[in-house]
Formats: sequence, structure tokens, C-alpha cells
Amino acid sequence: MADLKYYDVILAPIVTEKTMNSMSEKKYTFSVHPDATKTQVKEAVEKMFAGTKVAKVNTMNVAGKTRRRGATTGKTAKRKKAIVQLTADSAEIEIFSGL
Repeated sequence: MADLKYYDVILAPIVTEKTMNSMSEKKYTFSVHPDATKTQVKEAVEKMFAGTKVAKVNTMNVAGKTRRRGATTGKTAKRKKAIVQLTADSAEIEIFSGL
């Protein structure tokens, strides 16, 4: 397991129509480092966004898709994403407020 700092864990927010609808339930989706654990994701969210308290974290590994270019086949990179559920008294995450 890699020695990850909290600022290395969260790579980017995932903004889709489905994730925007789940934000009303205080669920936020992030692309995270493939070696990150649930506890590391929880720690990173609480440190990076002031006033947030994480209730639970769901993580999933997303396999790379097979792509073709002519006769050559290959795969896209695999990735990991995390859905973070905040507590009811937690502050909102500000990066999503203007969307």
C-alpha cells in the first residue's frame, strides 16, 4: 500500500446528472487514488473541506473499457471512485455550490 497524504487521495470531483441529483441527499462523488482506502478518503474529505463530517464512504473500482482503433485493441486506464455521505449537521462542500 502506498504512503498517501490526504491531498493525494482525492483526484477530482465527478460531476454528472446522477451525481448532481444525489447531492440533495448530501452524497458527493469523487475520483480517488486507486490505492486509497475508505478511511483515507474520509480523512481527506474532512481535512480538505472545512466543516464537513463524513457519515460513510462507498468505494468502487471501475475497470478499463476495451477500445479499438482499426485492428489494434487496447484498454483505457482503470480507476476508483468514492461516494461520500455527509452527516445531517455537516457543512456543504463549496466546490459544488455554483454548479
